[in-house]
Amino acid sequence: MAQPGPLSGITIVDLSRILAGPYCTLLLAELGARVIKVEAPNGGDDARQYGPFTNGKSTYFASVNRGKESIALDLKSAADCEIFERLLDKADAVVENFRPGTMERLGYGWDTLHPRYPRLIYAAASGFGHTGPYSHYPSYDMVVQGLGGIMSITGHPGMPLTRIGTSIGDLAGGLYTTIALNAALLHRERTGEATKVDVALFDCQLALLENAIMRYTTSGEIPGPMGARHPSITPFEAFSTKDGNLIIAAGNDGLWVKLAEALGHPELAQNPDYKTNPLRNLHQPQLKEELDRILSTDTTERWIAVLEAAGIPCGPVNNVAQALAHPQTAARNMLVEVDDATTGKLSLAGNPMKFSAFDDPATRPPSPDLDADRAKILRELGM
Repeated sequence: MAQPGPLSGITIVDLSRILAGPYCTLLLAELGARVIKVEAPNGGDDARQYGPFTNGKSTYFASVNRGKESIALDLKSAADCEIFERLLDKADAVVENFRPGTMERLGYGWDTLHPRYPRLIYAAASGFGHTGPYSHYPSYDMVVQGLGGIMSITGHPGMPLTRIGTSIGDLAGGLYTTIALNAALLHRERTGEATKVDVALFDCQLALLENAIMRYTTSGEIPGPMGARHPSITPFEAFSTKDGNLIIAAGNDGLWVKLAEALGHPELAQNPDYKTNPLRNLHQPQLKEELDRILSTDTTERWIAVLEAAGIPCGPVNNVAQALAHPQTAARNMLVEVDDATTGKLSLAGNPMKFSAFDDPATRPPSPDLDADRAKILRELGM
């Protein structure tokens, strides 16, 4: 089932469920790895119960588990543990996102597995990681968005708290686990040594704070929400036009001069308050007011044509339907088709990682039904 890719020949035993771990193993499958999803017999991955549903099948589950295989195993059953251990014999890595201590209680923690399977990489994604005082606390995406500080800098000043519109806590955990696991595969290739990968969703949120941490540690000021503007670059935000909104990202002084000229107001670039980026940051509210006034005289489409001709980075604020209809989406194969026997054809997000050595097909295999690959896997294991 695995598609050709740079990880072709790599086998992943995937114990993860819901989003952080499955997103990691989705990316590994997209890179060519064979992913065997080990699920609990009664219901399997919790995400199988998350909507929306098509013909009774979760399309939430289908979107992050395409191209994988499924076998249902009860790791408290001796017979199923034998199957699981045979899988580990042939696997390159195991991925799990249980609360720390769960795998140890089952008898399959890193300290137990490593002596028995010295080439097996162990990748764990959890809310707070396998060390530290919060290690054993349960966590979900929303919890780490709040605890990790990212919600505190999202939204508009004085407005109710805003969750980032995508599950950035889980997705960041999945992405960092994928990066670390690939590095662990390279390390094993070079040295023969397998390693444990320990990724905490909380840590990932801190890592994504980028300049918010730097601004606090250097100035002592606690960053807050700033709406649709950049904290360090001006003008670099959303503006109002005659019929909607427009993003302008003038990231340096040269682009600022070009922007002023393209808008028909070259005198703005000569204003002493706006001569440099630090000065524009200092006077951001008044500059935004001036630019909004100018931009409100014409439509978004008209201004984009003007600004693109001048080489100014800009764009409309698209909704999801508009983003998917953008010509670049089709050109980059970022909407792929999955033909699922239960749901029929699904259009899902494509793979943003493109390789000159491998095709990026327009179709993908579907997500597996629970235990769908049991017979095939047991035959391969000689059972």
